[in-house]
Amino acid sequence: MTTLERRYRWLMRAYPNDYRADYLEELVGILLDSAKPGQALPPAREAFALITGGIRTRIIAAARGAAWTDGLHKGIVVLAVLNLAVLIPYAGRIPLWLALSAAALLLILRGHVWPALPVAGVVAVKLTAITMGRPWLDATLLPIFPDGWWAGPALYGSGGPIAPLASNVLIVGGLLILAASRRRPRTHSWWWLATVPLVAGSVPASLDIDAGSPTAVARICLEVTLLVGAAVAGHLTADPRWAIAASLYAVPALVALCEGIEDVTRQDVAHATLLVVLVLAAAVVPFRARHRILL
Repeated sequence: MTTLERRYRWLMRAYPNDYRADYLEELVGILLDSAKPGQALPPAREAFALITGGIRTRIIAAARGAAWTDGLHKGIVVLAVLNLAVLIPYAGRIPLWLALSAAALLLILRGHVWPALPVAGVVAVKLTAITMGRPWLDATLLPIFPDGWWAGPALYGSGGPIAPLASNVLIVGGLLILAASRRRPRTHSWWWLATVPLVAGSVPASLDIDAGSPTAVARICLEVTLLVGAAVAGHLTADPRWAIAASLYAVPALVALCEGIEDVTRQDVAHATLLVVLVLAAAVVPFRARHRILL
């Protein structure tokens, strides 16, 4: 195998496995036939086309099954990721609840709705109890300070109890709806776990963008990437599942803004406005694309 062929095969990894199984050899053969003698690198334009084509194919392949079921599941996955990320800096203080939150995320990722329900329910009850100052299930109460490696505030120390409650209600309520539908959701990629350390300790009420907080910047970048991706996916597929997930994600962030309305800053308003605009774009684009297809 030549260097050029290895690089073409590596670029083809952007495509789904089943697509590569059907077309990999044929496409690599065509690409090699059109290459210049002695060429070792794919042209930049060709490499870009292969990567974007692979991402497009993956998005179209993902738009299978009931849109509302998959969209609800995607939104629950995102909320479960953020719930776990919030607890990471306090691992030494609440190891049991961190472990149960991680277990809930893993079960939700793999589409195991019924096993995830009791785990997510117990975590929701305890986190709600912590924010309300109630010793339910164990004696853990606020303030819960971070471990020594983290310089952030105490757990939920910069916001009220309603936003965490909203997030947990959406997770548990969404799981109940999925369980009642009797449709097992599709599994989601393990790559979601890689986003947990990126937003560790971040909650909408404590995003200090002006101070250049790495956590705040990472969360904003991740939000924009995912929400823009939801709009692009909706445009390509005319499918609303990504808009459903985006809407579910935005609810706790907007609740946190309303909950702390007396202390809202311009950066908070700008952040909320950005979220609303991107979520609306993700919601509108699939219907415009569907209307265009019908015409």
